[in-house]
Amino acid sequence: MSPLPAAPSVARPSAGPVRASRRCRPPGPKPCCHLAVAVAAADAGMTVEALLSHSRSTAPVALARQLAMYLAHVGLGLPQAAVAAAFGRDRSTVAHACRRIEELRDAAAFDQKVGRLEACLRWAAEA
Repeated sequence: MSPLPAAPSVARPSAGPVRASRRCRPPGPKPCCHLAVAVAAADAGMTVEALLSHSRSTAPVALARQLAMYLAHVGLGLPQAAVAAAFGRDRSTVAHACRRIEELRDAAAFDQKVGRLEACLRWAAEA
């Protein structure tokens, strides 16, 4: 029996370990969370501009903004980094917003409200 031929070698550049980075993302438009902002703004009776403002806001505006971030991340499945970029904030701010909304969901009435908003958002995103 003759020996099997050797497998061809594939040269790999020695750039070190492969890491996921922002440069590896496919080109295209940034994920949009305008729908989550619009739903949260309408629910709170505020303008979209108030939620997207880069300045610190009153507690009701901050809560509505946190809800919008939560809906974009959980309801639309967007990564926290993409949500942060859309709001002009840091990823840790989005993480804090998600934790805060999850804590508030312990109250049954708030949980039902957020559940309805999530369902509405998912339905609208499918269309």
